[in-house]
Amino acid sequence: MKVLVLREPEIRGLIGPGGALKAVRDAFVRLARGEATLPGVINLDIPSAQGEVHVKGAWLHGTPFFSIKEAGGFYGNGAEGLPVGSGLILVFDAGNGFLRAVLFDNAYLTELRTGAAGALAAQLLARKDATRVAMIGAGGQARYQLAALREVRPVREVFAWSRSPERAREYVAEIRDRYGLSAHAVATPREAVEAADIVVTVTPAREPVVRAAWLRAGQHLTAVGSDGSEKQELEAAVVARADKVVADRLDQCLRLGEIHHAVAAGLFSPERVHAELGEIAAGRKSGRTRDDEITLADLTGVGIQDAAVANQVVAEATQRGVGEALAI
Repeated sequence: MKVLVLREPEIRGLIGPGGALKAVRDAFVRLARGEATLPGVINLDIPSAQGEVHVKGAWLHGTPFFSIKEAGGFYGNGAEGLPVGSGLILVFDAGNGFLRAVLFDNAYLTELRTGAAGALAAQLLARKDATRVAMIGAGGQARYQLAALREVRPVREVFAWSRSPERAREYVAEIRDRYGLSAHAVATPREAVEAADIVVTVTPAREPVVRAAWLRAGQHLTAVGSDGSEKQELEAAVVARADKVVADRLDQCLRLGEIHHAVAAGLFSPERVHAELGEIAAGRKSGRTRDDEITLADLTGVGIQDAAVANQVVAEATQRGVGEALAI
């Protein structure tokens, strides 16, 4: 048996925002059609190291592989000069169960597929003329969300807020240089939200950062950070105020996401969820139907996303002859 080993620099050369968006959209469509096997998420918190670990997996029916992904976020690493994110993906043969590839991506694929899901949500739910983006949080995922969002909407202006003003300033300077966009570091999350057509939240917050009173007709919100039961970026009233609430995976959002907090607060019922993301992508339910709707996508991260990008990486690597084959 031989196992393909791919490292982060090689993986970055095999897939980017456009390829990830296509793969992730296809995965959500398959999920909506019942063409995916998806186990529950394993979450492991390590408070002593400000760490959290997520294990996710999936098999997209008819594809040659199934995948298991581990991704960690250790928020004290910055003080030690280390990256916050880490992880790898194990890719197995769906025919015989043997290990086929190890993707040492150091969480790159997790960042990429999360950005792709945010872009898919905006593609399906944001106004087509949306040009102004509020980025609540200025870490790595803020960069991936913006890169993917530019694939689906004509972004012209970004308003960024972070609990660290220095990080917000660094972020806007970077995107000005990279994309030539108008970008502003603002002093409060309210300033960012009130200025934007699309609001993206990418923080590890455990108390609400975005308030319902700040919203206006026609906005779209993508909530990314609440991927654990104790995390919360949106005031529960934000979910209640939205005209359309969409879950990436409803049973998961009822345990981990912003929907979970709104239901627990008694302000929202699961029956009010308009659709899962894949149902809209598959054409089974509507996306935005009016310019004045407030739409909200609750993204907790689904294993199908990891399987989809892993499948594409292994296929591309095999075709191009990239990576190291180890005999085991």
